[in-house]
Amino acid sequence: MAGNEKKKEHLLILCVDRDDDVGRKTGVKTPIIGREENLKSALKLILADPEEADANAMFEAIRVYDTLSKNGKGSDVYEIATITGSDLGGIAADRKLVSELEDVLKVFPADSIILVTDGFADEDIMPLVQTRIPVTSVRRVIVKHSESIEETAALFSRYWRMIIEEPRYSRIFLGLPGIFLISIGILILLQIFIRFDIYTWVTIVGLIILGSYLVSKGYGIDRKISAFLSRPYRYSISDMVSGFSLTFGLILIGIGLYQAFSFIIVNFEVSFQIPVDVDSLIVMLPVLIGWLINKAITLSIAGLCTIFIGKSIAYLLDRDPKFWRTSALIIIVAWSWTVFNEASQIIINPSLPPDNLIMSIMVGIIIIVCSGLTTHLLSKKYKDFFVRGRKGEKEEENEEEPS
Repeated sequence: MAGNEKKKEHLLILCVDRDDDVGRKTGVKTPIIGREENLKSALKLILADPEEADANAMFEAIRVYDTLSKNGKGSDVYEIATITGSDLGGIAADRKLVSELEDVLKVFPADSIILVTDGFADEDIMPLVQTRIPVTSVRRVIVKHSESIEETAALFSRYWRMIIEEPRYSRIFLGLPGIFLISIGILILLQIFIRFDIYTWVTIVGLIILGSYLVSKGYGIDRKISAFLSRPYRYSISDMVSGFSLTFGLILIGIGLYQAFSFIIVNFEVSFQIPVDVDSLIVMLPVLIGWLINKAITLSIAGLCTIFIGKSIAYLLDRDPKFWRTSALIIIVAWSWTVFNEASQIIINPSLPPDNLIMSIMVGIIIIVCSGLTTHLLSKKYKDFFVRGRKGEKEEENEEEPS
């Protein structure tokens, strides 16, 4: 009877190339759907780079497809596809993989997937796929190597070439050491004219470079900068105001910190030498912190206020409701000068009474409450002005989009 016939299952053999070697080395547009298209792309990739692991993964996906098609005897429906991510890795690669997977599922609505990868970053790929469709099997294609000395040398040469040619590896293994070597060269050149302890400064520069890289990777700063630079530039007065205020605000903060450090070095004869005299540093540290705050706080607060004033003006020009929050923040930051100034005085001279500090904190709390309530009431009163502005901006964006 027709009612007892088993429903055919749609099974997708999916090959995943997270770093987009297929697109970069062959120029083929992804996703690649169908056996013939995948075979052509795999041949192009293996000819472009005979040692590419993703080509082996694509051939394995084709082999699995052929085996299932031959042994299935028409009981199920099979399809093969290859999706790719991005050589930038991280969020960009994941978003592209998900987008291409959804495109494939629109063409071939599969019930389950057989996942084929080269074994690299499987723990990143699996959650992205499993949340959208069940994965019934995983095939990891690991290229076999001989243990002989000759092939070990060839393997070493392959990975060395990968470090040189692959952007995501070259940035780490070549870029960071290159910056460090250039910094050492500059320090050696400066030592010819200015006598200083070069070993101490080499250590400091090395730590700054390594720390900056770790921070940029840890917080995704490099990806944010890359995404910002890749955005199409649109001329806007609000962007100019915000950019200029940010630039001059950072300059004021930098000058304030420079003045504070210069004052400390001159008056306390602080020297950066290794090993550090920990005992004397612990004794002097509170006084140094107090003077650092005292000398840097004025220009630093002025710089922060400049940045927030620029952002506030930009929000007003764009009719963005964030204008009210930023305006309140300007008042709070400006008053914080009094709190930090009183705190620095007590740190420098602990015998001073804390009355002024306590009073400035209490007044600061009152200012925060008053500014918050005032901006909230004003935002309610002028709500229509900002709502109309946001609606007009969205209509202009929709008009600029190609139909």
